[in-house]
Amino acid sequence: MITFERHAAEPLGTGTAVMDLHFCEEPRSTTAVEPSMTGVLRAAGVLAGTSSPAREEALRDFRAGWYACLGARADALFELTDAALSAPAITTLPYLSLEPVFRRGWGSLYGALADGVVTAEKVRDLLVTYRFADWPLTFAIDASTHPRPYAATSPEREWHHLSGPGGVDGAVPGWAWQHLTQLNLDHDSWVAPMDVVRVAAGGPAQTLAALDQVRGMATRLRERGEGARKLFVFDAGYDLAVLADELHGEADVTGEHEAHCATLPAGAHHQLCGVHIVEGNHDLELLVRVRNDRMLYRDPPPRPAGNGGRPGRPRRHGSELSCARPGTWGEPGRRLETHDDQYGQVSVHVWAGLHPKLAGKDYFADRAEAPILTGTLIRVQVERLPGGRRPTPKPMWLFWSGDGEPDLERCWRSYLRRFDIEHFIKFLKSVLGWVAPALRHPAQAERWTWILLTAYTQLGLARHLAQDQHYAWERRRRRLSPGRVRRDFARLLPILGTPARPPKSSKAGPGRPKGHTSTPARRHPVPKKATA
Repeated sequence: MITFERHAAEPLGTGTAVMDLHFCEEPRSTTAVEPSMTGVLRAAGVLAGTSSPAREEALRDFRAGWYACLGARADALFELTDAALSAPAITTLPYLSLEPVFRRGWGSLYGALADGVVTAEKVRDLLVTYRFADWPLTFAIDASTHPRPYAATSPEREWHHLSGPGGVDGAVPGWAWQHLTQLNLDHDSWVAPMDVVRVAAGGPAQTLAALDQVRGMATRLRERGEGARKLFVFDAGYDLAVLADELHGEADVTGEHEAHCATLPAGAHHQLCGVHIVEGNHDLELLVRVRNDRMLYRDPPPRPAGNGGRPGRPRRHGSELSCARPGTWGEPGRRLETHDDQYGQVSVHVWAGLHPKLAGKDYFADRAEAPILTGTLIRVQVERLPGGRRPTPKPMWLFWSGDGEPDLERCWRSYLRRFDIEHFIKFLKSVLGWVAPALRHPAQAERWTWILLTAYTQLGLARHLAQDQHYAWERRRRRLSPGRVRRDFARLLPILGTPARPPKSSKAGPGRPKGHTSTPARRHPVPKKATA
């Protein structure tokens, strides 16, 4: 490990400390070292009033926890994380090996991504443990494409949607990753990354992967005693019917399969009768954006006694509510009028007891009958957008599913803060160089993704410790953005120290055997299928 002697007795976050580095060899434990309980408590309570020493210790504990999540090539992976935090710009991987914090050769950098081990479940637990305690339990999920259009030797590429400049959309070969982040309702761009998974092409695959992320996140929070209601926010690309059915669908155990269905575990999906049993999700809420022309339906009126002498099955759908036709709205059941400094006057109208009309195909093809998934429709109208964009903003329609009634103030604010996850993904790509390295295999890209997520988390833990290293043409800021914190992180790294061991002296390897010739790498064509 590395120890430091301070020549300047200045607290972290003020002045510049000069360090002497002393190296001492210590064997690295092969078992993961969990953060200390005091470190966990400090990290879980990193609030606005926390002292700088407590924040500094929480950041050190997180770095130790990240090191414990690494297996093979742990030292190189950890120093690669520090290099990503301190490099002025990330254009290609070899240049990161030139950073002083990366004490190994450029070959170790590629070897770490090729052969290193990152235990994803431990990283997820670490990120949940070190979340900010004063942030609400509000989470956003969104997918982003890692384009690899010319990487003919990269396997498992698919056609994924990619937004281009000027609003031009298209499809590109590559991989897609789905991020789950915790949202901060303050007026800044900070989020807390909690999870990331690689997803297949198409909306249904992303929706099912999002369900696994929601369940995993809810389980980790419950294990830590978080019994409050958890709100998960989605954009219009996710299927609200699948989300609501998987998390809030009700069991309808009837017929000859009743005995068998009773033996299924909670959340199991019976392929024969289409029964879906959901238990323990009463603390989960879903908020999904719907299109401005979406149609939902009210419950049908009560059937008269004897059905008036008319044969046939009872009606399943009542009158429609079309978001595009105000004449079908009727009187809202609830209203909220409030004022916000950024958005001006905000009007929220609510219609409860609505459900989409589902066809018995695709996801519901194995059901005897498509379910009725009742939720609440929310219309949000703001007076203006920040920065003067769109003089007359369009209304926003949201579908809420959960127990009881929605908290309207939380719902409209949470969805508007959902756009912070897009700023987070843009920061990963443009500043941290998420898609800059030309990595051949998706496993290498996955390790690189986890490295950048933990790097971003360290920026969040250091945002009250960093100084504003603004340029001459920039204004000073009291609240630092992720980019401003990263500018000062190279100053903090010597103060924080590193658990990584120094490199061992070695001689040059034997090189390629005499007479050996390499063969062309295998080509992997991209499957020709349209994206959903």
